[in-house]
Amino acid sequence: MQRWQPAYVGLGSNLHDPRRQVLTAWERLAALPETRAVLRSPLYGSRPFGPVSQPDFVNAVAGLLTRLEPGEFLGELQALELALGRQRDGARWGPRLIDLDLLVFGRERRGQDELVLPHAGIVERNFVLYPLADIAPDLDVPGLGRVSELKARLAPEGLWRIESEQ
Repeated sequence: MQRWQPAYVGLGSNLHDPRRQVLTAWERLAALPETRAVLRSPLYGSRPFGPVSQPDFVNAVAGLLTRLEPGEFLGELQALELALGRQRDGARWGPRLIDLDLLVFGRERRGQDELVLPHAGIVERNFVLYPLADIAPDLDVPGLGRVSELKARLAPEGLWRIESEQ
């Protein structure tokens, strides 16, 4: 049997009651096979990233333990997105009903097209690093550094906390 590995997942939505979409996704993450949901950051609001005009996002980060392999875990995340109504139409940085990004998986470092670990955009996205720092400030992101130090390099511009209690 596989040993338990920590995995951190970014959750985001900006369509159809985004707060509810993120909280529903959090609940469904807890039901993934061979996976336990351990921590959820507070919710944050954020201005959209990228060039497309769209509503503000609600973001959070989930800390999980899983026995799945990284590729299997990513497949489960993608299946969950589809089950929650995500449509992959190819629009990059467009509005989303739900977005689940595998940010960090144990000490894994990969550079494949379908699975890049740690997530390629983690160091430039305050809507990822601020909630991640709420639940795992001392996490050493493989090849990048400690979450609290990465967060300190990014201003909270366009980011606000929606929820102070978990």
